[in-house]
Amino acid sequence: MKHFFNRRESIVTEALDGLLRTSPPGRLARLDTYPDIKVVLRADWDKSKVAVVSGGGAGHEPSHAGFVGRGLLTAAVSGEIFASPSVEAVLAAIRAVTGAPGCLLVVKNYTGDRLNFGLAAERARAEGFKVEMVIVADDIALPDLDQPRGVAGTLFVHKIAGHHAETGADLATVAAAARSAAGDIASLGVSLSSCSIPGQAHEARLGADEGELGLGIHGEPGVERIPLQAAEAITTLMAERLAAKLVPGADHALLINNLGAVPPLEMSLIADTVLRSPLGARVKLVIGPAALMTALNMNGFSLSLLRLDAGREAALVSAVEPLAWRPAVATSPVQTVPAPAAVHDAAPAASRDPAVEAVILLACTTLMGLEEELNRLDARAGDGDTGSTVATGARAIEARLAALPLADPAATMQAIGETLGQAMGGSSGVLMSIFFTASAKAMRETGDLAAALLAGLDRMTFYGGATPGARTLVDALDPALRALGPSGLTAAAAAAVEGAEATRAMTRARAGRAAYVGARDLEGSPDPGAVAVARVFEALARAG
Repeated sequence: MKHFFNRRESIVTEALDGLLRTSPPGRLARLDTYPDIKVVLRADWDKSKVAVVSGGGAGHEPSHAGFVGRGLLTAAVSGEIFASPSVEAVLAAIRAVTGAPGCLLVVKNYTGDRLNFGLAAERARAEGFKVEMVIVADDIALPDLDQPRGVAGTLFVHKIAGHHAETGADLATVAAAARSAAGDIASLGVSLSSCSIPGQAHEARLGADEGELGLGIHGEPGVERIPLQAAEAITTLMAERLAAKLVPGADHALLINNLGAVPPLEMSLIADTVLRSPLGARVKLVIGPAALMTALNMNGFSLSLLRLDAGREAALVSAVEPLAWRPAVATSPVQTVPAPAAVHDAAPAASRDPAVEAVILLACTTLMGLEEELNRLDARAGDGDTGSTVATGARAIEARLAALPLADPAATMQAIGETLGQAMGGSSGVLMSIFFTASAKAMRETGDLAAALLAGLDRMTFYGGATPGARTLVDALDPALRALGPSGLTAAAAAAVEGAEATRAMTRARAGRAAYVGARDLEGSPDPGAVAVARVFEALARAG
């Protein structure tokens, strides 16, 4: 798997500096101890309140440095990718941010983090600092494990501890709120692929139809393999296991975490699926969906639930400064508003006009007869369906001919525009629908057919972007309509044929699918749309 990086040795330090360079001025800073000690801290910190410090290996971005700021973390300590920071790094962070009120360390339950943060805490206490530590073990993937992992549910603890510290609570109060919350969190993750570490060979351990359930945030295998299945089935399985850990009848906060590579479209679908499930009925607040504690580029997500009480709810909804945090919001059903009805008069009743009927029928018959020829021409520069598209529109109009208000030209144009928009398909159908719809409006206003058709052309070229010379049907339609008013059908047909023929020499299209085709494939072949226009005008001119 490919990655963007300069050197493996500097990935983390460069990424942290990138965070600092793109944060609002005056909010974040780092200790001048790179590269061995990587600590990001609040630039405005004055040590007058309890400091909240967390951290761990890199690769979980935006955790942990992305959550440093007012109302959340005071400092974050980073190790290398998936590696715990050293004792010296944690101790440097404690020294940098801890004043008389003390410091709370929030630690995920991994051996390296427990040991390094723990020894740093003991050394800091020996130096006279007041330090408490909370260990988060929210993963339920292995229910019989004595030491469950700390995963994305740790973010609940960050938020609650950060809130109490920001309000000026003492260290005992901040630590008690954090420990209480940590004991009431349940998390479970699922993934469809393992993550890839920059500069290392990627292990693709899952088959094309497999996923993993119950995994950590360091690329370790899941507890079990599951078949690839609909999102609803996967979330149902996760919800059942999470529900077993929840307090019956209690309200909960739900954190929907992207493990790194799930597209936003799919994350929103997952959120909808979870909140529609029976588990959703137990959720009062939701955070996400968002990438909050990732595992590099793992194609998976995790769900974390925290039992709520009044204090926790207040802490979770309080405002914070870090831009990476997603505010907790109250869940609610999908709200809908009535769609407005179309604003137009009732459709005119069918009426007869033999001359108009003959013109429309001749145009439709001509276009239907050109289907194979136009498809063949289009195959040179497109997907070979112009003839079929045009013929489909012609058949739809022919089928509706008896129901058209032929005695009212403007209403007839309007009806033709609606029919083409519904039946013709593709951009051609939309363009021709615009042409006839705009022509109908102009016809009502002026009563001049030639002027109305030019008005329709103007709107079609405005929206479609094609002008004469762009190698489209406009190359025939524009000169034909401009000749129609002063000179009649014979001159219009001649102008359309000349315009269509001119597209043979155009080796560069500026609109439509042919714009992506090279000159060699266009040279000597006329544009099929222009040919269709010319043939219709020729047929009408011959009929007199």
